[in-house]
Amino acid sequence: MAQYTIKDLARYVGVSPSTVSRALRDHPDISESMKKRVEEAARKFNYQPNQLAQSLQKKRSSTIGVIVPEIRHHFFSTAISGIEEVAYEHGYTIMVCQSNETLARERINTQALISNRVAGLLIAISSETTCYDHLADVLRQGVPLVQFDRVVEELPTGKVVVDDYKAAYEAVAHLASSGYRRIGHMAGQDGISLNGLRYKGYRDALHAYGLEYVPAYHLHGGYREEDGRQGAKQYLAMERPPEAILAINDPVAVGLFSEFRRAGLCIPEDVALVGFSDTPVAALLEPALTTVYQPAFCMGKTAAQLLMRQFDEENGTFLPETVVLETKLLIRGSSIARERRQ
Repeated sequence: MAQYTIKDLARYVGVSPSTVSRALRDHPDISESMKKRVEEAARKFNYQPNQLAQSLQKKRSSTIGVIVPEIRHHFFSTAISGIEEVAYEHGYTIMVCQSNETLARERINTQALISNRVAGLLIAISSETTCYDHLADVLRQGVPLVQFDRVVEELPTGKVVVDDYKAAYEAVAHLASSGYRRIGHMAGQDGISLNGLRYKGYRDALHAYGLEYVPAYHLHGGYREEDGRQGAKQYLAMERPPEAILAINDPVAVGLFSEFRRAGLCIPEDVALVGFSDTPVAALLEPALTTVYQPAFCMGKTAAQLLMRQFDEENGTFLPETVVLETKLLIRGSSIARERRQ
């Protein structure tokens, strides 16, 4: 059966198409009785608005684009759930793309979403995104943009992050207070702001507790388990490896954990580990992984709420803001205090 249009409704009600259009949009110039007649006709004929026509008229659709490094990563999948909840409440759907931690795919995804006239864009940048001209282009085109978790500080957009410096500082302070003296950091790739903040927290905590910073203990890698396994091999090859390690995230910590175990080391007797993000697997390890809890669902919700606020302030009054969410160090068996042999 053919889909009814505004013109069909207008003929049925006996008014102009523009009157029907304004009635459906609850325009104040249309009487309540007319609005009721139009709504009854729309229900009778199961009228559905032409989303494509509306998007062309408004120069945007009712879809929000979301780009994350990896959907399979528990942190990002949880953040997407938070985004979807807010989008649904406001009558939007979401279209999710993953960059697979590459700048090239992030550029392609960004262009594809913009070409589909998304109402706005939410993004957590890839590990390779140190060049951000594609995101600057989004802003130049007037498309609302909000960044979350991994952000480009230089871009004037809404941002939702955690206090990465404080979280890393507290994690290293915990290790130092537990008696660990040689503390390493399995970091992410250079150029991403959160990596720099966590590194600074790590360095400052070492200094505060009178511990030596050993450059060899600060390794760079990616964000996956395999990066942790490769990092563990580098630590194992050292004559005096670290006694404890802060990993950039839980997958990297799990990679370190598995490779150290494969090499015959005991955790935390031989090496203590702390992760970041509190994925479900962290509590299932034996011993369970000490980690920094990040409110992923809340981060997604907050990012989407910032975007909705930007939609409501299209007249130029919107001012980008940065929301910093709290973290919590969850102390478990992988970093329990013990007597250290010097």
